[in-house]
Amino acid sequence: MTLFTFLLLKSRKILVLASIAGVVSGLSSVGFVAIVNSALTTASPSAVLYVGICFVMLMGSLISQFFMIRLSQDTVFDLRLFLIDRILAAHLRCIENIGATRLFPALTEDVQAISRAFQVLPVICINVAIIVGCLIYLGYLSWAQFLLVLGFLVLGALSYHLLHQKAVVSLTSARNEQDILWKHFRSLTGAVKELKLNLKRRRSFLELLKSSSCAFRKHNIHGLGFYACATNLGKFLFFVLIGFVVFVLPNVAEFNAELQTGFLITIIYLMTPLMVLMPLLPELARATVALKKIESLGLSLEKVSEERDLTNSSIYSNWNQIKLMGVTHTYFREHDDSSFMLGPTNLTLHRGELIFLVGGNGSGKTTLAKILTGLYIPEGGDIYLDEQPITDQNREWYRQHFSVIFSDFYLFESLLGMESFDLDSISRDYLVKLQLDHKVKINGTKLSTTALSQGQRKRLALLTAYIENRPIYVFDEWAADQDPNFKNVFYTKIVPDLRAKEKTVIVISHDERYYYLADRIVKLDSGKIHYQR
Repeated sequence: MTLFTFLLLKSRKILVLASIAGVVSGLSSVGFVAIVNSALTTASPSAVLYVGICFVMLMGSLISQFFMIRLSQDTVFDLRLFLIDRILAAHLRCIENIGATRLFPALTEDVQAISRAFQVLPVICINVAIIVGCLIYLGYLSWAQFLLVLGFLVLGALSYHLLHQKAVVSLTSARNEQDILWKHFRSLTGAVKELKLNLKRRRSFLELLKSSSCAFRKHNIHGLGFYACATNLGKFLFFVLIGFVVFVLPNVAEFNAELQTGFLITIIYLMTPLMVLMPLLPELARATVALKKIESLGLSLEKVSEERDLTNSSIYSNWNQIKLMGVTHTYFREHDDSSFMLGPTNLTLHRGELIFLVGGNGSGKTTLAKILTGLYIPEGGDIYLDEQPITDQNREWYRQHFSVIFSDFYLFESLLGMESFDLDSISRDYLVKLQLDHKVKINGTKLSTTALSQGQRKRLALLTAYIENRPIYVFDEWAADQDPNFKNVFYTKIVPDLRAKEKTVIVISHDERYYYLADRIVKLDSGKIHYQR
């Protein structure tokens, strides 16, 4: 999709109105040139007409810019919502494969690049209209001189096109390098402790960051340098044209002074919009590159919408069992950089059951949890909630049965989505139970602080899981960051209390001393269930 196609799809009406206003402003400026030329060559200029043309020129410019400012801001808003909707609707595995280092630049830099291009479009419309109007006026003065100027413009346009193509290649490379830079920036903030503790690692990381920054700078310099060459080439051609008209043409053809004056004034006036346009074209090139990035990202995020209307659907609180029948899924093991098949997995979970999911690192425990909770879609096999198969049509509803705290959980600063709960009375008891009442207060839905230790942050995540009150709980290495006393509280009090309320609890854990509490132990080894006991 080109930038202008996108504009037409986004808001045809506003674009047409802005373009008309810009064209009117540009054409009226040609009238301005004609009146000035008339005033210099005749004794009867019209002051009223001069004032009227100036008014139309300024109002057309103002109206065009107003429409395009509105369109640019609406587009930023809509593009961001479009991307966020695609991210939330896409399959989790797809989002994980794309990675945050590609998503964040699209939401920030790419959207802003398109916004900046929209803001210069009124200027482009006005100046293109001026160029067209000046050419028409030159044709009115003399067809021979019009063809001469047109020949120079065609030569300049062809030269500019060649340089423009080279510039777009460089700017595209710069945009691709920006994704790598974002990856390094995330490493800088996420691994600052590791970098401070190892001088050699820090120096090596700085070399990587420096290399990527240099490549980004080089591609931008090349791209913008090509545009600078194109701009100055255009100026050179105009200087040649003016010199030809002033010094050569009078010696080879009949050329009266009045015609020469009008011709030179028009050419000099024509230089201004061309010089204005050329520096703006890199913004259009960047916007085109950004739009292609966003469009490709939208396609790779898969144009699906998992969110269904759940207004008339309620959580199936009287369920009895969940069955995984022949479920398979290919997953990635980080420690040996290879793919492994999870399954075929046959597993049945019963209501009110406590299951410990165990196995070595990379055995597939977290992947199985993501499949079980509906975050990953099985490549083979089926999942049933009682007798109901889980498909794309009801997967969103199925996921609402689970409260999950993964090892890489995210803690929001507010209890989002819980506005309807009586949080004051509900949370007070839970904060005491989680030994956080002296650390955290809840004001409305906002947590007073999340600046806590990792173990305490996990307890806050457990608070949200308590309030959600879902039928099934999954804890992925939840106790790994707890002190010994609260680890014992978790296994001997919190988990049994949930089971006593007929909640199904799945605990991913290496704490063998608490395995005796389980109704069943499911062990995974290399992606397959080794045994259940």
